[in-house]
Amino acid sequence: MEYKHYRTCVCNINYHLIFSTKYRKKVLRGEVEQTLKQLFKEISEDKGFEIVSMEIGGNDHIHMFIKAHPKYAIGQIVKWIKGISGNLIFVKHPELRKELWKGKIWTHGYFVETIGSTSEENIKKYIENQKKE
Repeated sequence: MEYKHYRTCVCNINYHLIFSTKYRKKVLRGEVEQTLKQLFKEISEDKGFEIVSMEIGGNDHIHMFIKAHPKYAIGQIVKWIKGISGNLIFVKHPELRKELWKGKIWTHGYFVETIGSTSEENIKKYIENQKKE
């Protein structure tokens, strides 16, 4: 278990986040997949949280293992991830508009669970195995 040391606190706050494409369209492959992974990395660096592990499952949903400062609500983190990536993906890949009309890539909802220190390794393995069919 790795504790994060910040100016005002020491913590270990972890989330397992899952969200999917609108209509479960299988568009998360190839260049789109690589672009999204890079966007997620840039968003996390810019906003100050860490994506420990991420993988795309079934070309239609994303699993992430996130570590964050306690000042960030998970709802805010999800808003940043889905909102920023959702806008920029259509700029970088306008061909997606043919499959995802109305300019929305993500569903409104998401799944999140907190991860205790004993299950960190299990969650990482689970996310890494999403690519394996």
